Amino acid sequence: MQLRRTVTSLLALAVMGIPALTGCGGGEPEESAGDLLARAKTTLDEASSAHFVLTSEGAPETGTLLLGGEGDIARPSSFEGTLDVRALGSTLDLEVVSVDGTVYAQLPFTTGFSVVDPADFGFGDPGALLDPETGISQLLAEAESAELGEERRVDGEVVREVTAELPGELVEQILTSEDPSTPVQARFSIATESGELRRAELTGPFYTAGENATFTVDLTDFGADVEITAPPTG
Repeated sequence: MQLRRTVTSLLALAVMGIPALTGCGGGEPEESAGDLLARAKTTLDEASSAHFVLTSEGAPETGTLLLGGEGDIARPSSFEGTLDVRALGSTLDLEVVSVDGTVYAQLPFTTGFSVVDPADFGFGDPGALLDPETGISQLLAEAESAELGEERRVDGEVVREVTAELPGELVEQILTSEDPSTPVQARFSIATESGELRRAELTGPFYTAGENATFTVDLTDFGADVEITAPPTG
């Protein structure tokens, strides 16, 4: 009888202790929106290269505009890919290479590359997109009023959304803006395990002041072996 009472008492104590132990143990505190953005910036700044896809919504039918593109960006300052622009009423797929601040494009009706001013086609130097001071990671560094969004699984990895507001002047420097005084709304998607920025969805007056459009940048293949050289011209 004494043994039975002892066992019963021990079981009761164990059961009573479970909630207390559970409450004390817990899990690691949730990473804040600011900390997640900072980790994503560090990860991007440490990447030697990345593949990006740019798409847009809400572009007007006229003007010289950047619509989208796809390519590889590599440190310190190079890019190779295709940029979609609208010029003279037509949509052009320009083969573009940028190396050390010089931008080359294969223009329509030509068979080779020419040195161009990217501003003539509605975009900046794509080779600067990985620059830690002037590139994509500055969007993460300068994000304001950041808040955590939903967490979901995409292509086998867990991705957390962060919503924020970006200074219009900054977005104008990296992409474009017709009203830099107007803040841009951002929605970032960050892989929680690797800290890699997977997507940046930006909404603001990119083409026309007072009218919102959206740019979406998707990033993959961080650190891939990419070699980009300047093409021959002429």
